[in-house]
Amino acid sequence: MTDSKTMDKLVSLCKRRGFIFQSSDIYGGLEATYDYGPLGVELKNNVKQLWWRDVVTSRTDVVGMDAAIFMNSKVWEASGHVSEFHDPMVDCKNCKARFRADHIDLEKNCPNCGIKEWTDARQFNLMLKTHYGPSEDSSSVIYLRPETAQGIFVNFANAVTTSRAKLPFGIAQIGKSFRNEITTGNFLFRSREFEQMEMEFFVKPGDTSEWLEYWSNARLDWYKSLGITEEKLKLRSHEDNELAHYAAACFDVEYEFPFGWSELEGIADRGSYDLDQHTQHSGKKLTWFDSKTNEHITPAVVETSAGVDRTVLTILVDAYHEEKVKNEQRVVLKLNPKVAPITLAVFPLVNRDGMPEIAEKIMDDLKGDFAAFFDAGGSIGRRYRRQDEAGTPYGVTVDSDTLSDQTVTVRERDSMAQERVSIDQLSSYFRDKLC
Repeated sequence: MTDSKTMDKLVSLCKRRGFIFQSSDIYGGLEATYDYGPLGVELKNNVKQLWWRDVVTSRTDVVGMDAAIFMNSKVWEASGHVSEFHDPMVDCKNCKARFRADHIDLEKNCPNCGIKEWTDARQFNLMLKTHYGPSEDSSSVIYLRPETAQGIFVNFANAVTTSRAKLPFGIAQIGKSFRNEITTGNFLFRSREFEQMEMEFFVKPGDTSEWLEYWSNARLDWYKSLGITEEKLKLRSHEDNELAHYAAACFDVEYEFPFGWSELEGIADRGSYDLDQHTQHSGKKLTWFDSKTNEHITPAVVETSAGVDRTVLTILVDAYHEEKVKNEQRVVLKLNPKVAPITLAVFPLVNRDGMPEIAEKIMDDLKGDFAAFFDAGGSIGRRYRRQDEAGTPYGVTVDSDTLSDQTVTVRERDSMAQERVSIDQLSSYFRDKLC
């Protein structure tokens, strides 16, 4: 069941606490385009760093790259995006609103105006066009990339040669992509500018089933490792009529959002489609040489394609909680410390008696190892609530006892339990808790 109130509350919190803002807000905004604020950019960077660590740097069989957003238009002709990258679109004849035909029931009235008067469905290409260079004619048309994957495929030979990779191996990258979606919505879930975390894993033909199963399970486990509720995650196999033009099989990692089960990440068997297409259109060999059999092999590919923004949205939705504490409403983001923008906040109980100076010294000692934040404004209860909404796992309060025994109060976000910890033990205490 759709829970629009939950999404509305989350959007409000994200703006209030500096996670995510509507882009161009002072000019009325731009539909389905968002800016990440001070807390949001830290959360987003934590997600990307964890993905890069787990998919690339912690492994010996995956290398990274960063391809340009602009690519020769022939890339998109070869990949099939010019001819195949379409969604079905219909218009309401009465109010002129446009919808994806596969996202609404055409037997029912228009959800915008309540009149049932539809145009015939037609195919709409999702790639965004622009002009490259000083002229604006057909020869200068270029596309903003709809996926990062093609930058990997066209660099296959360069990556193999320079990294001396042996099958099976992967090439990964994180980068912006653009799709001229017919309908957007559900906050960060569907937008026209988004960031992807993609990895193409090259294997010997015939080995794709094994690696598709491996990467599907590995990617599901990765979301669990971020602290996302396991019962709200699942793998779903695509039906034949859902498959992209390049895919022989595909699994989606899905999450149960307030608006229903929806895709977080796709893991697809792309076969050798992309390398074959680029070999044919470019005239360049994109093969791997097997020195044992003395033959050139066109590898097959298992792709993992995740959205940074959808992952951020999932983390925020899953972490959002409302609860009663002493007859007062508490809103808290129960973020896993691995992704939390701030891991600990330091407070002087009052702004006198040397407490601010001690708190600032503690802040200076901890900020090199932890994402620390100093807050001396307002009552201590209000400061706790602000950090609860920001998802900060721990608070450190300097109080009157600190002046006599050099201990501070450490408060845990979820349980709100408090304990006294010696100032000189704080670093090791948080290292045990957070690292």
